[in-house]
Amino acid sequence: MDTTTPDARARSLREIRDETVSTLASAGVPDPEVDADLLIGHVLGLSRGAVLARIIVGAEVGRADAAALASLVARRALREPLQHITGRAAFRNLDLQVGPGVFVPRPETEQVAQLAIDALASAAEPEPIGVDLGTGSGAIALALATEVPHARVWAVEKSPEAFVWTTRNVAEVAAPNLELVFGDLADALPELDGRVAVVVSNPPYVPLRDMPRDPEVRLHDPEQALYGGADGLDVIRVLSRRALALLRPGGALVIEHGEEQSAAIAEILAADGWRAIAHHRDLTTRDRATSAVR
Repeated sequence: MDTTTPDARARSLREIRDETVSTLASAGVPDPEVDADLLIGHVLGLSRGAVLARIIVGAEVGRADAAALASLVARRALREPLQHITGRAAFRNLDLQVGPGVFVPRPETEQVAQLAIDALASAAEPEPIGVDLGTGSGAIALALATEVPHARVWAVEKSPEAFVWTTRNVAEVAAPNLELVFGDLADALPELDGRVAVVVSNPPYVPLRDMPRDPEVRLHDPEQALYGGADGLDVIRVLSRRALALLRPGGALVIEHGEEQSAAIAEILAADGWRAIAHHRDLTTRDRATSAVR
C-alpha cells in the first residue's frame, strides 16, 4: 500500500517505529533500532533507508500492515532470529534464503570469506578450484563463485535440513561455476585430491561446555553447526587432514574459529605438516580465522 495515503485507520510510521524499538529493547534485542527498521521494511517492501525517509515526510501505516508488523515484532521479542522472520540474510553482495535448520551467516564470516577470495583470485591457474567444506547456507561458496568468476567452486554440506536451504540459494544465485555436493567433509570430493587451490570452512567449533548466551543462537541455530566436541576442535582435526589431501602444493586453507582457539589450531595444523600458519583478527580485533599453506 501507499503509506502516504491518508487513512482514518492509519497510524504514524514514526509512532509505530518508536513503539517497535521500545518493545524490542525491553526484550533485550541487541540492536532494536536496526531490527525495527528491517521489520518495518519487510512488511512495507522498503529498504531501511526508505523507511527512515518515509518517517521524515510523516508517512502513515494502514491497519493491515500495522497488524502484520505487530505479529512479527512479537516473534522477534521472543528472540526468534530476525533472519528467520524475514527469511533472508545479507552476506557480502548476496541476499540469501535462511530459516530453521541452517546456520545464519554472520558478518564476521564475511572477512573469513575475503581471505579465501583473495587466495583464490591470486592463484596462478586459469581456472583455480575452491572448496567450501560444510557450506551451510552456501554463503562462503557463493561469495567465492560470484566474486572470483573464473574459478570453479565446490560446496559440500551433509545436513539434510541445511541442504534444503543450500539448494535454494544455489538455484537462486545461479552461479554457473558452482557445484553443490551432499556429503561429509571428512571424505568429500576424492576426485579433486591434489588439485584444489583453496579450501575454506566455517566448521562447528563451540566446545560442548560453552553454551551460547544469545537465545537466537542457543535456541535456533542447528546444534551440529555449532558444537565441535569437548574442546570444539573435533571437526577442525578432520578438516585439517581432508584439506591436506584436497589441496595442491602451495594451496591455502582458511578456517573460521573462536577467538581463544588460535594456539590450539596452530598446534593441530603444525602437527599435520601445514606451513605458513597465520591468524587473522576480525573488526573487533579478536582472532577469527587461521590460514595455512599446503
